[in-house]
Amino acid sequence: MADLTTEYLGLQLKNPLVPSSSPLSKHLDSARRLEDAGAAALVMHSLFEEKIEEEDARLARFFHQQSLGHGEAESFHPVPDNYTSYEEQYLEHLQALKSSLEVPVIASLNGTTPGGWVSYAEALQQAGADALELNVYYIPAGANEDCCAVEQRYLDVLRAVREKVTIPIAMKLSAQFSSPVSFARRLDEAGADGLAVFNRFYQPDIDLETLEVVPRLELSSSEESLLRIRWLAILHGRTDCSLAITGGVHNLRDVLKSLLAGADVTHMCSALLRRGPGHLAMVLKSLEEWLDEHEYASVAQMKGSVSQHNATDSSAFLRANYVNVLDSYQPPPGVQW
Repeated sequence: MADLTTEYLGLQLKNPLVPSSSPLSKHLDSARRLEDAGAAALVMHSLFEEKIEEEDARLARFFHQQSLGHGEAESFHPVPDNYTSYEEQYLEHLQALKSSLEVPVIASLNGTTPGGWVSYAEALQQAGADALELNVYYIPAGANEDCCAVEQRYLDVLRAVREKVTIPIAMKLSAQFSSPVSFARRLDEAGADGLAVFNRFYQPDIDLETLEVVPRLELSSSEESLLRIRWLAILHGRTDCSLAITGGVHNLRDVLKSLLAGADVTHMCSALLRRGPGHLAMVLKSLEEWLDEHEYASVAQMKGSVSQHNATDSSAFLRANYVNVLDSYQPPPGVQW
């Protein structure tokens, strides 16, 4: 039987299947089901700095400003003794996951301010996280903000956190950087242990009746993995960072292509939300069978074997493939041009 082990962020994992940040990590029962299904590690749902700030503002308004216009209430601040803040709930849940699971638990942090990134990262490390994923969800909409400033924002966050925590750090990247390979190397030099390729920026929608901008959540499809597979194949061997694919991994084919391109782990989210934790067990079993059928001794043997560096035609990941794809299209049956 093939050896499924892999290394990610310096962590030795029993296989490359890692559930990514999702609501499934919010409940101990579903987290245990993921581990029972074979998950090699678990990325928690994100801790959002905005939620902490919003809660602090609400507390200030309702608990600490009651004396405005009522001098007799100056010393009366009825904060419930059993009140647990959003941040405390997250940290307690992290500790509960660590106590209940045997696999590594990777905390996810989505900050907004320099101080917030650092202080919450320290709190997550202290609570027992095995590693930390920095989810820099930033939309550069400023007219005077150039690409260098956007990259510098990521680097500044990484360096600030790296100075204060000792656990491994993964940077979750957007697909919209001008030169991902160059930027990956700069992140590597700044202290990143891993890169997650790529973040899914959920797109707002417009309600045609109210003419309001509304949130819209669409789960991913396998087609989305192709962009990530291309860049994994290009990045493989060009950085010392561990590589994870996140977005579009749904089935065995997606996992195999990701590993062949150079991924150390494959993050899965939408497929598990659609089909439940048991789907991971099916993919893991299929992976074992495929490796045996194709006479692979290990995941390590196949990893990166079809990366740009190792592919028979390295140009297939670049412009030549664009021309070939366009020339290969055929109209569907019944459609005349």
